[in-house]
Amino acid sequence: MSRMTAARAAVEILKKEGTTHLFGLPGAAINPFYAAMRAEAIDNDTPGLTHVLARHVEGASHMAEGYTRSEHGNIGVCIGTSGPAGTDMITGLYSASADSIPILCITGQAPVNKLHKEDFQAVDIASVARTLTKMAVTVLEPAQVPGTFQQAFHLMRSGRPGPVLIDLPIDVQMAEIEFDVDTYEPLPVYKPTATFRQIEKAMAMLRASERPLIVAGGGIINADACDLLVEFAELTGIPVVPTLMGWGAIPDAHPLNAGMVGLQTSHRYGNESMLASDFVLGIGNRWANRHTGDTETYTAGRTFIHVDIEPTQIGRVFAPAYGIVSDAKAALELFVAVAREGSHNDTLTDYREWAHACADRKSTMHRRSDFDDIPIKPQRVYQEMNAVFDKDVRYVSTIGLSQIQAAQFLRVHRPRHWINAGQAGPLGWTVPAALGVASAVPTATVVALSGDYDFQFMIEELAVGAQFNIPYIHVVVNNAYLGLIRQAQRAFDMDYHVQLSFENINAPQMNGYGVDHVRVAEGLGCKAIRVSDPAGIRPALEQAKAMLAQYRVPVVVEVILERVTNVAMGTSIDNVIEFDDIAETHTATTALANILE
Repeated sequence: MSRMTAARAAVEILKKEGTTHLFGLPGAAINPFYAAMRAEAIDNDTPGLTHVLARHVEGASHMAEGYTRSEHGNIGVCIGTSGPAGTDMITGLYSASADSIPILCITGQAPVNKLHKEDFQAVDIASVARTLTKMAVTVLEPAQVPGTFQQAFHLMRSGRPGPVLIDLPIDVQMAEIEFDVDTYEPLPVYKPTATFRQIEKAMAMLRASERPLIVAGGGIINADACDLLVEFAELTGIPVVPTLMGWGAIPDAHPLNAGMVGLQTSHRYGNESMLASDFVLGIGNRWANRHTGDTETYTAGRTFIHVDIEPTQIGRVFAPAYGIVSDAKAALELFVAVAREGSHNDTLTDYREWAHACADRKSTMHRRSDFDDIPIKPQRVYQEMNAVFDKDVRYVSTIGLSQIQAAQFLRVHRPRHWINAGQAGPLGWTVPAALGVASAVPTATVVALSGDYDFQFMIEELAVGAQFNIPYIHVVVNNAYLGLIRQAQRAFDMDYHVQLSFENINAPQMNGYGVDHVRVAEGLGCKAIRVSDPAGIRPALEQAKAMLAQYRVPVVVEVILERVTNVAMGTSIDNVIEFDDIAETHTATTALANILE
């Protein structure tokens, strides 16, 4: 046993649980924890923890998200002081919780004996965060710190993954406790597992179908089960529809990838194959509304089986014919075993004709991207990105027309190579999340994608990349509009408070587009390029790749777009509106009334 502060015990546990990176900001109430990190670094020739100083605590929480999402087994950690630091983390906790992403938020707190006295920056952050976490607790006894951290990692990894918040009063951090770090071990992880009988029943139901699809959700990626998914699809010959969170679970170029389905982030061929199907096996997915649209259309004429790690997800959106509560990897291992047995016994149904029909739709039902117009049409940007970046690129994005069109036009070939805030979609998420991804995989080519408004939300975090040499490419498609909201406002026949354009007296070269992102990025220590001609997009992206290697800082590529472009979307998967090549003429489209950012 060793005697140490509770804060030092927490630092040692982080290392034992596999933590390597922390993102945060020091402050008075969390300084004992920072002192413990400093002491750990001094005591070891090779410090076990790398700390990245964020500019905003919300940014730190999104960096932790990006770090977790980038590699299987990672758990990002963000740190802040008391009061507003904790409330700043709430958006990150929401985003992580919504997408089943484990992150650990650690906050400082006022002394225990002052928690009821409205002390400076004392807020009951555990109560504020409780509905967005698997556990949110203020530790009142120093001796409970080790057990609380041990339980936090156990909960984050068990069942449906998710975030935890631990709030540490300053006197609790500073108190000395007895703790034996050498014998500390993480708690066993609990994950529900399908039974062989359940999988046999599911396979019997599947074999009775003629036109089945597999809907592959983010739970497959979380479970590190993508190879099993591909093997199961190949054994059975069943086409796969990845969700937005499951994009990359099966390569886009794979013959059995049938494309994405949904109202916005979807392919024409994916929706058509879904409408033609008679059976759907969903694994590790939530039936999110941007994927399903109205459930009456989505479910009509189809039998559904739903496999998910969280029992309360079964039947939440609609009632499947059969539900199985299981970790995706455990279920797919059994699906593969049963399928292998069937292939030996010739009991598998032959779906080659159906798979060929899906592949035929995939080869023909494409949206146009080869525009040469000036101002640049956004579709051309994604065409050039596909040409410049290879299969190893990791894309990061959150929300808006930029994200929707990215999903419609980009190609993703590996799991965790599309990193996206799926359900919450907070503006500003992309910059810090990309920094978290690039911190986790420093040798990877990380490419973030934002509209101008998302980019402006947390643009200050670019300085973090410059200070700590965290290089990535950030493609900013600038139309000086809240583009997704502008398109939705057409249903109300208005264009109200969605324009970001203005005559910048300090940057007349912007020609009314407002903010000079190039100068802002350069002022924050990064490199930046602006493109106004479609012929310049590819050279600019190639130049950005060279700059990454030379300068080791974020490189911004700003593409000046036409002000108004309508993007294919709708309210039902059988009513996705495909627009003409010409720009919109402010005609209201009532079918888009319910499309929200």
